[in-house]
Amino acid sequence: MGINVGDRFEGEIIDFTHEGNGVVKVDNFTIFVSGGVIGDKVVGKIDEVKKNFAIGQVTNIIEPSKDRIKLDFNIEEARGGIPLIEYKYSKQLEWKKNKVKMDFLKIANLDNIKINDTIGMDNPYRYRNHVQIPVGEKNGETVIGFYEQNTNDIVNMNETILQPELGNKIIKIIRHWMDSFNIKPYNKNTKKGIVRHIGIRINKDNKAMVIIVIGSNKIPYEKELINMLIKEDIISIYQNINKLNSSTTYGKEYIKIYGEDKLLDYIGEYEFYLSPNSFFQINRTQAEVLYNKAIEYLNIDKDDIIYDLYCGIGTISLYMAEKAKKVYGVEIVNKAIEDAKENARLNNIDNAEFIVGKAEEVFPKLMDKGIKGNKVVVDPPRKGCEKEIIEAIIKLSPEKVVYVSCNSATMARDVKYLAENGYKVEEVQPVDMFPHTGHVECVVLMSRVEK
Repeated sequence: MGINVGDRFEGEIIDFTHEGNGVVKVDNFTIFVSGGVIGDKVVGKIDEVKKNFAIGQVTNIIEPSKDRIKLDFNIEEARGGIPLIEYKYSKQLEWKKNKVKMDFLKIANLDNIKINDTIGMDNPYRYRNHVQIPVGEKNGETVIGFYEQNTNDIVNMNETILQPELGNKIIKIIRHWMDSFNIKPYNKNTKKGIVRHIGIRINKDNKAMVIIVIGSNKIPYEKELINMLIKEDIISIYQNINKLNSSTTYGKEYIKIYGEDKLLDYIGEYEFYLSPNSFFQINRTQAEVLYNKAIEYLNIDKDDIIYDLYCGIGTISLYMAEKAKKVYGVEIVNKAIEDAKENARLNNIDNAEFIVGKAEEVFPKLMDKGIKGNKVVVDPPRKGCEKEIIEAIIKLSPEKVVYVSCNSATMARDVKYLAENGYKVEEVQPVDMFPHTGHVECVVLMSRVEK
């Protein structure tokens, strides 16, 4: 079948990709489309043709899905950050469970495991405590918003339903400041302009840290910007210098220009100090659900020695330490380990030890020193665990492994390897950490098969 750029097509959206694109089959050829939900019958246009698939966009919905919902707020931003927002929330949760099930079946060849229903949110809006919003220029005007799906085009927006109202006020203030003082967005091609991104962290007490990412050494009219921002509940402002010609949001250099060094936030009863570059779960409500499930699966008692690999700023480690004999947290980012140590002090926890380094190098060395943990938690980045980590876990042979993941495909790959080497999947719990997107977080409990 000959499909070319610019061709029109007609079909029904039958699935989503993990990015939240719709899947349409036309004469058994796959087209990934933005702008529709499962069940929509659509007309669309082809933007790009690859060998085995094409990418397009919906131009018209002929017959809406029975699971499509109407919303009483502006969803212009949906073309950027939240592609599933017009799909009934209960159906989103079902789809996410099924995605996890299919990943285990296709990638791990496991089909008879217990996968629980996805745990959703009572109110799945304004859940993001950290957003990074691109700033650019279109037709001479400043545009601030998320990237449109499958493109590098920014969807201009005044507000987002993903973050608390305070975050939307911050966007408006920065837009007004840029317009008032003729501050230009940074252009990677010409290397001219100033503002690249806006980072906003908002804690449980509705206080904010703002990070202005710039492509130059200095923010012009900095005092004016600070004075405009601190009229709201903003307790910390940083400038971040990023001159890289890449899609990386933050550069390495952070300079505090106002207020507190860190933002204090909470998950459950635990307090955490956040630096501007700290990794922290973006949805604290669901993070508490996730961590409680991990603790439940581990079934910790006072004699347990637990390894927390890819520990970040120590969130799961500190959750576990109260019940365990000792927790070892390992993380490659030095600043995160500094924060983890400070967070342990902050929460009066003295049986958690944090070690900086590549988990695949540190973990085997600790084992060689005779530190034999009997339980392991891994919470790797999207790419999953390094093979050396999985091999080291198999060598350690802990009685339980809890795998926390934001990517069920790489998780299924890693779980397959463990399942082939003496471990059994007991249970899988999907948690909706990112409502209205194609992403799903999971907690998997695996136990050693006794010979």
